[in-house]
Amino acid sequence: MSKIAIEGVSRSFGSVAAVRDVSLAIEDSEFFTLLGPSGCGKTTLLRMIAGFTELDAGQIRIGDKRIDTLPPHRRNIGMVFQNYAIFPNLTVAGNVAYGLKARKVAGEEMAERVTGALALVRLQGYGERWPHQLSGGQLQRVAIARALVIRPEVLLLDEPLSNLDARLRVDMRGEIRDLQQRLKITTVYVTHDQEEALAVSDRIAVMQAGRIEQLGGPKDIYRRPANLFVAQFMGTTNILPGIVGAREGETVRVRVGTADLLVAGLDAREGDAVNLCVRPEALRIVRPGDAGSARPAQIEATVRKAEFIGALVRLEAELADGTPLRVAVLDDPRASASPGSRIVLAYDPACVTVFRQDKP
Repeated sequence: MSKIAIEGVSRSFGSVAAVRDVSLAIEDSEFFTLLGPSGCGKTTLLRMIAGFTELDAGQIRIGDKRIDTLPPHRRNIGMVFQNYAIFPNLTVAGNVAYGLKARKVAGEEMAERVTGALALVRLQGYGERWPHQLSGGQLQRVAIARALVIRPEVLLLDEPLSNLDARLRVDMRGEIRDLQQRLKITTVYVTHDQEEALAVSDRIAVMQAGRIEQLGGPKDIYRRPANLFVAQFMGTTNILPGIVGAREGETVRVRVGTADLLVAGLDAREGDAVNLCVRPEALRIVRPGDAGSARPAQIEATVRKAEFIGALVRLEAELADGTPLRVAVLDDPRASASPGSRIVLAYDPACVTVFRQDKP
């Protein structure tokens, strides 16, 4: 079993608390992501698991074994660094074999394991090449092969795709996820890229200022953020301040400027000040004659800017009182919206997340 238990872990650098009393249970074979902005503590936490940063408090276990008291080379952990850390004076095979030599693995077994690791990352036949002969994506694969060749219990990846171009990042994140699922290896992945985290993770811990703000599956975190920080960090969203009004059946009417929005499942009293979180893609342009065009969960807005980006059209609109509203819709020439036009937007009241203003 390669379950990771992180219990009450803290670490400070001078007066700066990088990680503050963090506790986590990462399941065996899970792809777990630490996500957050620069300086939130995610890399420090990863380095504490690896053994490159000491703990001020708490403990870390893999399975039944406590590892935070062990040196890095005795933790049986493979790590892939942001800058790959490839040795330019060694061939591809030499780089992959580096950890095996340190563990004094015999020559014949070492060669077999290096060949197998290169095959895992689709670099068969590249063993005699030099790092300068490889592309960025190939160098990343060498780094992954070097981490896997020691047959670790846990794989750690620290911003592994940040040095690649956008298209290659998408390709490589899929390869990493596929490899992790084939090997069933417990993986902890650090990134600041929300899309990347949503695409590859079984679960995500969103961090800020050394603490975990929310822990859950990708869909839960995106659709049901725990607070305003998570809502705003996890992609584009509209934060609309409003005042709770009257209840209407299963919904509650909330006044936003001069407009009313319906919200489902709201536990608040009339007159409470709240912030509504509405994702741009949760809004749909209603054309005259559309089925359900007369339903009440609608608002009117004026388009101020339209940005065509292929499959999507992003609109910057505003409500009657000037409250800004961002909308993202699939491109549809029949429902085009140009600057200055008035549009009606439908939405599902259950897709509106509410935060009390006194408890952000």
